[in-house]
Amino acid sequence: MSALEQILTAGTLFVILMKVAPLLLAAIGGAFTQQGNILNIGLEGMMLIGAFTAISVGSAFDSALVGVVAAVLAGLALSLVYAAGTLWLKADFIVVGIGVNLLAAGLSVFLLQVLYGNPGVTPPSASITLPRISLGPLADVPVLGTALNNQTALVWLALLSVPLASLVLYRTRFGVHLRAVGEDADAAAAAGIRVTRVKAQSILISGVLCGAAGAQLAMATLGSFTADMTSGRGFIAVAALTFGLARPVRTMVAAFIFGAADAVADQLGIAGFNSNLALMTPYVITILALVVAGIQFRRIRGAKASATPTPQVA
Repeated sequence: MSALEQILTAGTLFVILMKVAPLLLAAIGGAFTQQGNILNIGLEGMMLIGAFTAISVGSAFDSALVGVVAAVLAGLALSLVYAAGTLWLKADFIVVGIGVNLLAAGLSVFLLQVLYGNPGVTPPSASITLPRISLGPLADVPVLGTALNNQTALVWLALLSVPLASLVLYRTRFGVHLRAVGEDADAAAAAGIRVTRVKAQSILISGVLCGAAGAQLAMATLGSFTADMTSGRGFIAVAALTFGLARPVRTMVAAFIFGAADAVADQLGIAGFNSNLALMTPYVITILALVVAGIQFRRIRGAKASATPTPQVA
């Protein structure tokens, strides 16, 4: 079997879906804040603290469900820190996002040392994995059946988050208010919209989804936590939502591109390609996507500027 045949299989699609799920959950969470004109750089830290909490709490209670709930609450708590810093203390959201990431990285290493005596990884005794969902007879459907069978519930949640996010953003009062705040906060405030509250709600949504993303990342296969295990996936999620212009469907497409690159990189390593070159693949694609997104934003700004009427001087 050739290297290409080893890569293009239903098994690879299974791995792609597994890797896309945390990226997609985090990217959709970031899309909510971006719709409110907040680029949430703290997605990485929220994912990381969610991953640690999922393993530590889930293994302590010997329950994957408890671990997921704890991860969501941890992501929510860190998003509260982000909201307090940006909305109430009026700090720059990029700086606060970097601080949140550093806080999550340092706190997770500190808790690893305190709880397990090892700052690098949780011990084998602290291990918990998510249960898999069997499709039964539907698993025999060619390609898709194999790819979707025995995935975790969080993979299905990630896929469902796209239509749900579209529904919330474009069919609810909150979504209308959030998009109005993102377009022009002053005009939204003049219309009676509580700008700070709407932005805070979008940040909390991102924290919840990032916590779930961390749980999927840590509990889907390994069932353990290692320091800095997100390895830049939060920033890749930021790239996905940027490339997708914070629109759920486009963000999902971008997340699938990055997830596919990650999965293909794994398969390239298995097929015997240089592992360092394979590991570079997702990040190279991320950089290219950000360049394309930058060009798109420039065109959009140019179109808006040309559409704005020039005031006439009497």
